[in-house]
Amino acid sequence: MSTILVTGGAGFIGRHVAADLIAAGHTVRILDGFVPQVHDGVEVPLPREIDVISADIRDRDALRRGLSGVDGVIHLAAEVGVGQSMYEISRYVGANDLGTAVLLEAIYEHPVKRLVVASSMSVYGEGLYVDRQGNRHDSIRRSTADLKAGRWDPVGADGEMLEAQPTDEEKRPDLASIYALTKFAQEREALIFGETYGIGTVALRLFNVFGAGQALSNPYTGVLANFASRLAKGKRPTIFEDGRQRRDFVHVLDVARAFRLAYESDVSNEVINVGSGRSYSIAQVAELLAQAMGLSELAPEILGKFRSGDIRNCFSDNAKAERLLGFRPEYRLDDSLDDLVAWVRAASFTDNGAMMRSELEARGLVS
Repeated sequence: MSTILVTGGAGFIGRHVAADLIAAGHTVRILDGFVPQVHDGVEVPLPREIDVISADIRDRDALRRGLSGVDGVIHLAAEVGVGQSMYEISRYVGANDLGTAVLLEAIYEHPVKRLVVASSMSVYGEGLYVDRQGNRHDSIRRSTADLKAGRWDPVGADGEMLEAQPTDEEKRPDLASIYALTKFAQEREALIFGETYGIGTVALRLFNVFGAGQALSNPYTGVLANFASRLAKGKRPTIFEDGRQRRDFVHVLDVARAFRLAYESDVSNEVINVGSGRSYSIAQVAELLAQAMGLSELAPEILGKFRSGDIRNCFSDNAKAERLLGFRPEYRLDDSLDDLVAWVRAASFTDNGAMMRSELEARGLVS
């Protein structure tokens, strides 16, 4: 068994990754900056057997301590939020890109055998589409003019209708937000470094992760957490565009297992999707969560507005994860909301959704 440093290990995903690794017999050390936006009001005790280093990912001395005696690294530390990244640019680039660079320099001084880095489905921009003839379209973007006119669905160069398909790793990245740019930089930095220095390195492109433990006061943490915080306060979830945009929601326990499988494998120099392989409309997600919380009367509010950097459809093709890692998701959104609902009912939090929307509107990022 290995001793593994998990950066960002006190966060939503990190805590579950650490627990899964320990259950499998590994020893875990975590390094986390305990950023207030993520951790305020979130009190989840970490297992006693975990060595915790409280430090920013750019703290070289802390990284040296964290890497001493470890066999590998799972790198989760990052600022997360598409909308916020569009105006807190230096914060996102500093934590995500520079933070990864500082980590890699520290690994050069204290070499490890394995490195697994968390990337994001956001690097794809729009997901994969096909036209009526079955031709593949992997560089589709919606125009601002179409969005302002309420034409939400992407079309081909000649205006032909397109059908969204599961997105595989061959789909070309199209970076539509600063957050996406930083995640792509993180994975590229890690893969280039790993190949250069002979460290088995894998980047996992995570789709929309859900489950107990999400920071409900952080409006940038994810759509399900945003919906849950509003519903719990007796408010209707708010949805941009028409609510028919589709996403892939993957349970955090599946994600944690995927990280362990990637770490324990001999796969190297690969990017791999980690999703559920299923797609749900955002309006459908709001309705499913309201039902699970016993609040079906709080129907979502469809805003008919769009946010800069948002995409229409993206959901995962998991074939590569199954082939290389033996990963198959065990949870479905439809019947796996109970743990999230229990977490919401027990948590103390503030609904900051309206604040997020006003911040975006004040900067012209909502139209």
